Amino acid sequence: MNIFQLIKAETQNFAHKTALIEDTRTLSYAELISAAQEIAGLLKKGGVAPFQRVGLLCGNSIDYIAASLAILSISAVAVPVSADYTAAEIEQVLNEISADFLLFKKDFYPYAGAEKFICCGLSSDTFFIKKIQVKRKITQAYYKINPAFIRFSSGTTDKSKGVVLSHETIMQRTEAADKGLRITSADSILWVLSMSFHFVVSILLFLRRAATIILCHHPFPDSLVESITKYRATVIYASPFHYDLLTHSDLLSPESLLSIRLAVSTTIKLSYGTASAFFQKFGFELAQAYGIIEVGLPFINLSANQHNRNSVGKILPDYEIKIVDQDASGVGRVYVRGKGMLDAYFSPWQNREAILEDGWFITGDLGKIDETGFLTIVGRKQNVINFIGIKIFPFEVEAVLNQYSQIYESLVYGKDHPKYGQLPVAKIVLKNGLNKPLDLQDLRRFCYKRLAPYKVPKQFVCVNQLPKTASGKIRRQQTSQGLDLFLEATQANPIPCRLTDGSGT
Repeated sequence: MNIFQLIKAETQNFAHKTALIEDTRTLSYAELISAAQEIAGLLKKGGVAPFQRVGLLCGNSIDYIAASLAILSISAVAVPVSADYTAAEIEQVLNEISADFLLFKKDFYPYAGAEKFICCGLSSDTFFIKKIQVKRKITQAYYKINPAFIRFSSGTTDKSKGVVLSHETIMQRTEAADKGLRITSADSILWVLSMSFHFVVSILLFLRRAATIILCHHPFPDSLVESITKYRATVIYASPFHYDLLTHSDLLSPESLLSIRLAVSTTIKLSYGTASAFFQKFGFELAQAYGIIEVGLPFINLSANQHNRNSVGKILPDYEIKIVDQDASGVGRVYVRGKGMLDAYFSPWQNREAILEDGWFITGDLGKIDETGFLTIVGRKQNVINFIGIKIFPFEVEAVLNQYSQIYESLVYGKDHPKYGQLPVAKIVLKNGLNKPLDLQDLRRFCYKRLAPYKVPKQFVCVNQLPKTASGKIRRQQTSQGLDLFLEATQANPIPCRLTDGSGT
């Protein structure tokens, strides 16, 4: 089974229908399939074979979608690589997933030693492909699951291990998600999210249903507003950040979204304030979705009741949920199982049976189900920061901070933010005997050279000490509020460091 062949079959009666719109460019389904097949031919000519892992480094575009389909069509494995990553982060991803090739646009990666090719079905931008020497032996179990995607997020400790999804798993989870989204060929979807982090369920489902996908680029909200006014879209797929921009934009009237039947809010928790303001302006509720890369999209809040705004909704038909270790208020650990569960973790390799507990995936979230079956997520137990739906691993950021010459140790955590979900914040302890002020501009430059921009802490605070366990390890709290309270309690004396912005102030 192959997801590309399925999309090709399911859209054969919509060959001349518009599949993708990007600025002034459009591609019909026939043209998209043709472009994907042309790229596939070039990939095979370049040596790409089934099961080989192909990193894809490209910005949101028609080209990104066509290239992804091309990789899948020849049974190679697509590995999205974020365009925001630094050179060091890109190399880390390629090493962790033992990439065989990197397919990239010239502005995103050095093309020395790479082969270039141009597909006439795409834009004039040149794709390059570079062969990479595989450094590790791949387990035989990998070849038995018909792999299609590996979604990898960089990190050091508690890192994402590379979620492996087979063609069959993708088919199952797109079918399962559609029991909530109910996408048809009559839908036109406004898309603003990063395809490096959001593709498998959403984009592939939209293509399976022969919908039209409208790619909205920066700057926001202008591009999104322009697309709303130019095309009578029926679905918006965005984050709370984007909906907040739309709500406060003077370019949109309350009547601007009359054609929208569904506005899905995903990537981070939707705040009650954002949901309320959106409703007050446009007259309908946002549909908060709860997606998990290991599981799919098991929850979408389709309720029109404002009392359910804090909820991610009821579980969709193909899934089950249970709350484990509940406290007196009913809050406990969220477990989910159902169709389309991940097939494996890539590095180190773990198959599905080793990851799941009797078929249940432990999400790491804390939640509560009310008497009507609506789930509310109230917190998270794992050490991960959620910035607009993109995972940031504190250990990775701390490893960079601790390399800075003046820093002895650091603690990075997420501070809740109504628009972005969480912002990375760093508490730092300087090395003893340093009288020189800490130059924040130099520290930020140091970080930006080694980390994607969204991972760089938005606030730095010098402290006397960090909270430690009895064994001397840094103690990590489940909430930013709890950590702040601890740090306040440990800073009764003046903090022995000075900060400068580089100008001496």
